[in-house]
Amino acid sequence: MKELENKYIDLLLKKCLNVNISKSLFINYDKINKEFVNKVIEKAKKIGFQDIYLDEDDVFFLHDKLKKTSLEEIKDDTYHNKKIWDVYAKKGSNFLILDTEFPGVMDDIEQEKISLAKSINRKTRKLFRKLETNYQIPWCIAAIPNEVWAKNIFPDSNNANEKLFKVICEMCMVDTDNPIKNWNDFISDSKKQVDWLNSLKIKSLHYTNILGTDLKIYMPENYKWNGACDELEKEMFVNMPSYEIFTSPNYKKTEGIVYSSKPLYYGGGLIDSFFIEFKNGKVVNFGAEKGYNLLKEIIESDKNSCYLGEVALVNYDSPISNTGLVFGTTLFDENASCHLALGDGFPNAIKDGINMSGEELLENGINVSDNHVDFMIGTSDLTIEADTENGKKIIFKNGNFINH
Repeated sequence: MKELENKYIDLLLKKCLNVNISKSLFINYDKINKEFVNKVIEKAKKIGFQDIYLDEDDVFFLHDKLKKTSLEEIKDDTYHNKKIWDVYAKKGSNFLILDTEFPGVMDDIEQEKISLAKSINRKTRKLFRKLETNYQIPWCIAAIPNEVWAKNIFPDSNNANEKLFKVICEMCMVDTDNPIKNWNDFISDSKKQVDWLNSLKIKSLHYTNILGTDLKIYMPENYKWNGACDELEKEMFVNMPSYEIFTSPNYKKTEGIVYSSKPLYYGGGLIDSFFIEFKNGKVVNFGAEKGYNLLKEIIESDKNSCYLGEVALVNYDSPISNTGLVFGTTLFDENASCHLALGDGFPNAIKDGINMSGEELLENGINVSDNHVDFMIGTSDLTIEADTENGKKIIFKNGNFINH
């Protein structure tokens, strides 16, 4: 375990982030993982990070706070304000976001409160979000376990926390002899896939599967697919692990219906077995067996959160999917499945997008919103047909990329 921890921390600090870009390090984590964070700090200082800021969350404190406060009080509560992120974003700091989950902890909290707190978090760190989205600062989201999360996934295990950590290390290639080299090799292969997709000059994508998904997504002019290879050029790697290839669709032109293939956990709340229907790009109908009100809050959080901001392709036959586990965190679940995102799009998804204003992005088909929520739609029978400049072509069959 100690060797795996050291290799994991090395991967995060030496590959995903970059001390040569900035010697400042901002670490966001939950209080329950403070022991692991102390090890990160020790290693970070050794390799040259100097200004280290700790942004500590406490999910149980947050639960109690949300339980006893009203919606109006939440709006005025500085606890939910994340403006310190913008202070360090302005410095050009490295951001290490250590994700950990607490399934069920927020089950007794009104979903409107969860959504409002999340919305305030995002709105009060707009500079960070802009620089993050455009890859103008080094940042990485990675996961570490805790007992609550581990027991939820492995309820019959006497050593669930260690078991979950080992699974995380497998999915992140930390259990290999040279994780950094293996990720560089993967990035090279991913870039070939990205180049192939971009060469097709896709006009639209048509998704179908046995769940009932029948969705057509249109691409904006001058769009481009992106993958982990883009981060390699800047010597950083966001999202550990990352098996997706993604872009932003033309937010005004999505048509049809899509069904979720995995549960969605949002701010501690659960949304499961849901569908979303689009017309002229906008959500016109939706339903959920669990978490309907939370899904409603996401869709209605601002005027553009009812449009798509991301389309991502991930093989169903992938390291995360092959574990057979649902992790309850978007970081892993989105990298086990093709997914979409409601809300904000990516400026770097179109030519010169990072130099455009919000109004210009909207004019060019890229959505602009204060929210961005991924949800999983990939299945073992998913087919995706692309309408390209040279005619129609199947690019996904039985849940995976076709050979090309």
